[in-house]
Amino acid sequence: MIMRPICEDDLQGLVDERLDTARRNEVEAYLDAHPGAWARVERMIALREDMRAAFAPIAAEPVPARLNLTRIAEARRRPARPVWQAMAAGLLLLVGGAGGWGLREVVSSVPTGIEALAQSASMNYAVYAPDHTRPVELAAADRGELAGWFSARMKRPVAVPDLSGSGYRLMGGRLVATPQGPAGLLMYDDGHGARFVMLMRPMSVPGDAPMRAHTTETSNGYAWAQDGLGYSLVGAADPTILHPLANEIRRATAKAS
Repeated sequence: MIMRPICEDDLQGLVDERLDTARRNEVEAYLDAHPGAWARVERMIALREDMRAAFAPIAAEPVPARLNLTRIAEARRRPARPVWQAMAAGLLLLVGGAGGWGLREVVSSVPTGIEALAQSASMNYAVYAPDHTRPVELAAADRGELAGWFSARMKRPVAVPDLSGSGYRLMGGRLVATPQGPAGLLMYDDGHGARFVMLMRPMSVPGDAPMRAHTTETSNGYAWAQDGLGYSLVGAADPTILHPLANEIRRATAKAS
């Protein structure tokens, strides 16, 4: 039987641990004969383990009661309410609508849109910025390969901004996982140890979103969306330093699109 050629999906399948035994053996044999590809897969596996460690506290949280299968089944078995009860509930909903809308951020525990983008960028900054062994997967010399890799996985063309005019050099980048899908992560530094990252990924809602500041205990950042692609710049620097850089990136990516 003729073996199917090994493709990018096979390599990603090996990293994601979703190949059957026969295909895994074929892929591993291919990697034994191609050290360069094997080195790349090893880096992707290391990234997988880093992300598992970063998201472990979230994965360990208990499932919310509203998502319990037993409760969901019981709710579906309950008899329908009389019409008058449904009308009364609708009236209460209308009266309390303004208050409920005002409380939506308190009730919702899962960030979406720009907030989710900012959270992913901050988490990846916390994982990779302090790493002095392997902070990036592809170096700045591979700028073209980085742009091609990001574009292929995000299914749209992306650019790698040049910030050397502002005194920051590109260290390189890597593909990272987010709850919304793959994202490109670029890392820059000022030559004196100060680093920041820029995360980019497609947004679920096309179009633009205005720039917003976000902060954690250890970092500051700015996030925005442009033509359906989200960007978030994160670093430990003061916002007065990060904000002009975020604006420069926004201008540079707008020209490239």
